[in-house]
Amino acid sequence: MDILDYAFMQRALLAAVLVGITAPAIGIYLVQRRQPLMGDGIGHVAMTGVGLGFLLHASPVWMATLVSVLGAVLMELIRWYGRTRGDIALAMLFYGGMAGGVLFVNLAPGGSNANLTSYLFGSLSTVSPSDVTAIVILAAFVAVVTLGLRRQLFAVSQDEEFARVTGLPVRALNLLTAVTAAVTVTVAMRVVGLILVSALMVVPVAAAQQLTRSFAATFAIAVALGVTVSVGGTVTSFYQDVPPGATIVLLTIAAFVALTAAAAPLARRRARAAAAAHPAGDPAECAIPATRKAAEEIGV
Repeated sequence: MDILDYAFMQRALLAAVLVGITAPAIGIYLVQRRQPLMGDGIGHVAMTGVGLGFLLHASPVWMATLVSVLGAVLMELIRWYGRTRGDIALAMLFYGGMAGGVLFVNLAPGGSNANLTSYLFGSLSTVSPSDVTAIVILAAFVAVVTLGLRRQLFAVSQDEEFARVTGLPVRALNLLTAVTAAVTVTVAMRVVGLILVSALMVVPVAAAQQLTRSFAATFAIAVALGVTVSVGGTVTSFYQDVPPGATIVLLTIAAFVALTAAAAPLARRRARAAAAAHPAGDPAECAIPATRKAAEEIGV
């Protein structure tokens, strides 16, 4: 039995490849910004969009994109102006998004919570041709932003004050990062699911960081790992009849554990080399400022 004989699996594999590319591509900036759970919050908000899609007889993918983008913009505004009450506002936004999705789905004719399952946890058989079209368009947007503006996004993610001094539009770039993360969530929800998408954004990046120090190498390894586990989880789901989202996430975590174990000897060798290069008591040479050094390590 050839897996490519089935049209729904052709669509699912294409979607898996695009998800594997886009999720770590934006995830690396979220990790740098110390916002690894941002994708999880956007996933909650996107549920309202899915529910509205059912209620209004519109595409749940496009409605989820619209609502999650608005939610991401609101999250950034709360981060800028929320101050001490920001965490409470974000919590209400996340829980309200989830509640809105459940409510709107049940208000839709013939709707029930069962309609949300494939969007929450991913489903291979429900990826339609129109979903693939939307995923391709949205993934192209994510790729253009994360690659075309990689220097600027890296600088802002690494050190906002330094980026502001150099003349970069920090707030606009932060807003673009949030919007791109929102788009990525909707790209991934048909394969991984809204509840689990954040793991595919963060864990491949964390795994790649075990082996590399430069931004460019981390980016490349994270994307390669994302594609590998997405396709591997999709294929496993087909043959073993298990949920694709859960399978992909567990494969990602397994890869992280394996790379962490493999990186331990490398880390010890680096530590010994550093100690040999700078013996205790030697005067330190003129150091490169951390932000400038990190910017140079982008390697492009």
